[in-house]
Amino acid sequence: MPVKTFEFSSVDGRRFVKPTDRWVNLRVDHNSSVTLVSEIGERQASVDFRFTANYHASEAVVGLIQIEGNLLWEGDAKALVKGWSSGGQMPPEVAQEIHTVIMTNCIPEAVILARELRLPPPVPIPQVNIPQQPGKPAKGRSPEIA
Repeated sequence: MPVKTFEFSSVDGRRFVKPTDRWVNLRVDHNSSVTLVSEIGERQASVDFRFTANYHASEAVVGLIQIEGNLLWEGDAKALVKGWSSGGQMPPEVAQEIHTVIMTNCIPEAVILARELRLPPPVPIPQVNIPQQPGKPAKGRSPEIA
């Protein structure tokens, strides 16, 4: 049941505050949602999706990144469309596969767009902590970090 094709149809990004403003308690929420599932053939279904990254601070909405697109899923298309039409649900293994592909493709695009908008990336940046060795004075050079 693989995803055969993936494409973006709309990419939108907005910053609602000045880039020089400092934000208190900035929170970045991102999610993906399937907006439409339609049968193309007996073994193929078209899945429309929306990825959203919301930037909220305690005092204001800071920004929004929204990506829409379409992917072609191959498998039991009739059962997928029937389940989606009746209750907006997909089998868990299919939903996991589809949302993983959406996030895998949209997060890098959102990171690039966030850089252009001068917003923080919509993924946590790893913190680098280098423990100081006791008893050794610090030299003029710093360690290499990969």
